[in-house]
Amino acid sequence: MAGGGVLVDTNAILEAHRAGCWRALRGGHRLETVEACVEETQTGAQNRRPEQRIDEAALRADLKAVHPVTAAQRAEALARDGFVARLDAGERDLWSHALARPDAWVLCGPDTTSLRLGVRLGLRDRLVALESLLDQVGHRPKVPLRRAYTTAWHNERLTAIALEEGGSRP
Repeated sequence: MAGGGVLVDTNAILEAHRAGCWRALRGGHRLETVEACVEETQTGAQNRRPEQRIDEAALRADLKAVHPVTAAQRAEALARDGFVARLDAGERDLWSHALARPDAWVLCGPDTTSLRLGVRLGLRDRLVALESLLDQVGHRPKVPLRRAYTTAWHNERLTAIALEEGGSRP
């Protein structure tokens, strides 16, 4: 992606690790996230199989940046659209960071509430499926991605959300 970074949410990080495509993803894109998403990757780690556990230090080293998010950024995002309050902590902080950025960025995360916020804010074109990011670097995971991470599901969800919302807002 030219310009800014690819902002990845907790779910995208977990799925890329589960499907064994994290190395290809990080090698082909400038991946960034926020502190809350890194913390969420560690939540429930004890309930995952050993190969699904994500080493926090390695994750931080793989990411181009892990951004802190301020209370002011959260307040600005909430003021822009109160729907932000419906997001979980990681997604809320990822969107709060994204909306404060002056550069071009894209956001990868399958959560319907997060996608809905992007549509509401008129940022549908900045939402990207994990499968699309992998396609851009010519990688096909050996372990299939779960449906919510595919380009087809992503496009279907965005279309349905846009129809429900009556089109994107400025």
